[in-house]
Amino acid sequence: MNHAGFFIAIRYLLGRAKEGGRYLHGAAVGIAVSLVPIIVTLIVADGMIRGITDRYLELGTGHVQVYNFAGDESLEEIKDKTADLDGVRGVWIEQQGMGVLVGDKGKAGASIRAIESGFWEDEGTAAFLEIVSGSAHFEADNEVILGEALAESIGAEAGDMVRLMTVRLTDDGRSVPRMTPFKVKAVISAGYREIDALWCITTYNAGKRIFLDAGVSNSFLLLKINDPYQDADSFVRSLHTLLGAGYGIYTWKEMQLAQYSSYESTRQILLFIMALIVIIAAVNVSSATSMLAIERQRDIAVLKAAGASPAFTSRIFVWAAFITGLIGAITGIMAGLFIGLSVNHIIRAIEAVINFFTAGLRTGTFKLLDPNYYLDEFPVIIDWLTILIIGVFTVLCSIAASYLPARRAGTLKPLEILRKL
Repeated sequence: MNHAGFFIAIRYLLGRAKEGGRYLHGAAVGIAVSLVPIIVTLIVADGMIRGITDRYLELGTGHVQVYNFAGDESLEEIKDKTADLDGVRGVWIEQQGMGVLVGDKGKAGASIRAIESGFWEDEGTAAFLEIVSGSAHFEADNEVILGEALAESIGAEAGDMVRLMTVRLTDDGRSVPRMTPFKVKAVISAGYREIDALWCITTYNAGKRIFLDAGVSNSFLLLKINDPYQDADSFVRSLHTLLGAGYGIYTWKEMQLAQYSSYESTRQILLFIMALIVIIAAVNVSSATSMLAIERQRDIAVLKAAGASPAFTSRIFVWAAFITGLIGAITGIMAGLFIGLSVNHIIRAIEAVINFFTAGLRTGTFKLLDPNYYLDEFPVIIDWLTILIIGVFTVLCSIAASYLPARRAGTLKPLEILRKL
């Protein structure tokens, strides 16, 4: 009798429709349909977060930054000491400040990045950097590379001359403007406008000249390691041991804490909302189990007359709910994974269809994801642990929803059932 209830439940689910399986079939379809959007949302959210985060890490903040607050060594000396550490992929000195960039068609505020040229040759940097025009390899210290949005705002293109206005301090403490001419070497894009919207990049030597007496810039060591997602914290501990006191050492998680936390919070809220849909779909299992018990009253009466206990009878319907939830979960997850893996192609196809039918309306090129706020294309990230949790959660919801109707079926009296039939 231990496995009899399981096989009876399978017969109800996979048998002919008139045996009551049609209710369970409908419940399984409802669960599968509810799981598709949650799996797709999970893949898209994780891919978007990873795509944006990777760009910040590889093009902006780096993986670890070191500041010399009161240390005994210069940044050049620290660079030499850290370059040979295990797990280090690259080390560069960067100086940052603010200025105003003036072009032929206007002026705009700019974030000045004076960084050693080897940074732009790093494989991680090259993987996420798009050269819109020109070349990203500096040949002289009077050249700058501009972010695409900044170049558009001042009307600058590769080969144009622009002027960079910064502030310098006089001997008596007054701030006076400094105008420095530069040639635009290239216009670049990170694929996410918020990152490079203000970028005005020049050589490290040019930055030292511009910020020599400015008093409004900061210098730091930018490091990249082999695995920033797993090894950043342990690497920072090693750096603290190596360098001692007087240095500020920060991981990318600390530098991007507010933004990364915002992404994670949004992800959790989306998953919570989708989980509510799964719960509602699982409630259908309760209705399906109740209808199955009503249609199979004759079977219940025969089983009880043959000596089946109330617990055994209840287990039949719990098993039916379990199998229904399992089939619905597997089907929904597989469908969601298929759509999620193809989401970039699906987005491109939708854009192509809409642009085809609106080609004569002069509405511009339609983009489903605005590159000002989203990535044009993002990596497909599959969080198998979360997907497993979602699947288990779905099956448990199905079992919980079937508990009351299954218990009622177990308490039915066989004589009362036969009297009504």
